[in-house]
Amino acid sequence: MPEKNKQTKQILLRITPSLYEKIVRMAEDDFRSVNGEIEYLLTLAAERSKRGDTRGGVNKIDNEK
Repeated sequence: MPEKNKQTKQILLRITPSLYEKIVRMAEDDFRSVNGEIEYLLTLAAERSKRGDTRGGVNKIDNEK
């Protein structure tokens, strides 16, 4: 099993109760902690952004005008 980065940053994250509940359900489905699920989702978003993926998110470019 790969060793996780031993130096992690702690952040304060404010989210709505409804979003928190969605993340709790997702974490339970994936057998992860809530923290692990948030880290997983952020990693996916960062990787998608890094590739310039245009399927959604902040890098979506609207060329249809």
